[in-house]
Amino acid sequence: MNIFRVGGAVRDRLLGYPHHETDWLVVGSTPEEMIKNGFTQVGRDFPVFLHPESKEEYALARTERKSGPGYRGFVVRADPSVTLEEDLERRDLTINAMAIDEAGTVIDPYGGQSDLEAKILRHVSPHFVEDPLRVLRAARFAARYRHLGFTVATETVALMAEIVDAGELTHLSTERIWVETEKALGERHPEVYWQVLADCGAVAVLLPELAVSHGISALSRAAPHTGRTDCRWAALLADLPERRAQEASERLKAPNAFSLLATRISGGRSSVKTALKDATECMALLKLLDGLRRDEPFEGFCETLVALEQHSADAHSAVDLLRSARDATQQVKAADFVDQGLTGPELGAAIHAAQIERIAGLLD
Repeated sequence: MNIFRVGGAVRDRLLGYPHHETDWLVVGSTPEEMIKNGFTQVGRDFPVFLHPESKEEYALARTERKSGPGYRGFVVRADPSVTLEEDLERRDLTINAMAIDEAGTVIDPYGGQSDLEAKILRHVSPHFVEDPLRVLRAARFAARYRHLGFTVATETVALMAEIVDAGELTHLSTERIWVETEKALGERHPEVYWQVLADCGAVAVLLPELAVSHGISALSRAAPHTGRTDCRWAALLADLPERRAQEASERLKAPNAFSLLATRISGGRSSVKTALKDATECMALLKLLDGLRRDEPFEGFCETLVALEQHSADAHSAVDLLRSARDATQQVKAADFVDQGLTGPELGAAIHAAQIERIAGLLD
């Protein structure tokens, strides 16, 4: 057998970009031989094995033949006759289709190094169109490497549009779409992910709400000022009515924390100015954010507001005042009313009135 370092580890090593995982490819071996050498098989769709000591993944070289719709519609062949070049050919982008052998030599049959130098994300072969997940992956890599100057090749965008027009995106599981989306939200330029998807027509399928909002530009403004992926998601949906923001989150099955923050930003962002002038309105906003009982989504709301305003002094002042109002309400305790003998609804009403009074004093 021959073992090669492949994929992202090779790409990022050549770029001088940090990476945390290494993918290994084994050519000329069988599952029986791998198990005999102490590896543990974990792959169900194709043979993947865990190294007995490092626990890193080692995959047998394989080819794939399209047999049905979606990213699972493939017949996989993994046997000792599959060559390194055949395995690399099935990969999505040229920069992901390189290998390094045990002597440290780079094997690059599809021009990945020249595309790295030209800062181009280009498909390996026409077979790119067979896997709809590649639309999302290409967009995510564009987001990851935009700060280095990378763009998607025009002909690759055309193939991505072909995938979209063929209706292939509908065969992707919502969970898989969200995995790619959440990863993209964590990149330095998450807005590029959505812009590339818009360029190939995928946004109209995945998140049509963006066609009637300024969400991509809002995310572009906010992203440099918050690293929180839930805040970035909220920024993307900030211009939408609350109901549509909730529908968008539900469609992609965003985690509850993401969905809640997005709806609170959509529903409460426009009321902040009024809330900071009227104690009753401020109390209503704090309750909407559940700010009297817990930190989230209150803190996420504040961080998203500041990020959307690009850390402006006015935004910081507004958030500081809102935090002070929250602190003022939390200083009111039930024990303050023991001497009055209040219980039940009467006690609750008295606490509420005292909280509003504290806020009023602060706003005045």
